[in-house]
Amino acid sequence: MREVAFSPDLAVSDVEALLAVDLTIGGPTVSEGDPETGEWTATSGDGFRIRPIWESDALTGVYGSAWTDAEEAATENLALVVRELERRWGPHRSVSMRVPLFRAQAGEPMPPLFRALCDADCYGDLAVWGPVAADRRWVAMSVNQCDGDAPMIIVAVVSDRPIVELPD
Repeated sequence: MREVAFSPDLAVSDVEALLAVDLTIGGPTVSEGDPETGEWTATSGDGFRIRPIWESDALTGVYGSAWTDAEEAATENLALVVRELERRWGPHRSVSMRVPLFRAQAGEPMPPLFRALCDADCYGDLAVWGPVAADRRWVAMSVNQCDGDAPMIIVAVVSDRPIVELPD
């Protein structure tokens, strides 16, 4: 995915399109990549799909205030989408990724959706709505970065099951 100027309207459209996809029932979690670059494009698993909907430029060689500015811009991009989705669906709930992060580091089991988020280095706390849409799906979004040089990414999640905080 190459950086394009951020468009909240396009991001919301991507979320709406994700709500319409058929979700896998049962079976393994599968990550998909671009055939030419190998870059991650989506992950599907039992009752969910995760997809990056925006990516910044890589932050290779970006430090200090420029890095902070890039992080703030990505966070603001997410906030713009969250505000629009709140206008449509009401307030979101925050779901922390703290417990999944610690479980991933310890090699402990967790629900497939949270395992898939961790496997994709998506440790940003989730803004969650649900159920939404006629088929009562749950939607979540977060902003993430897998390491200091990697781009910031915004991911959208759709699930046919409630997305709730994992207990400690």
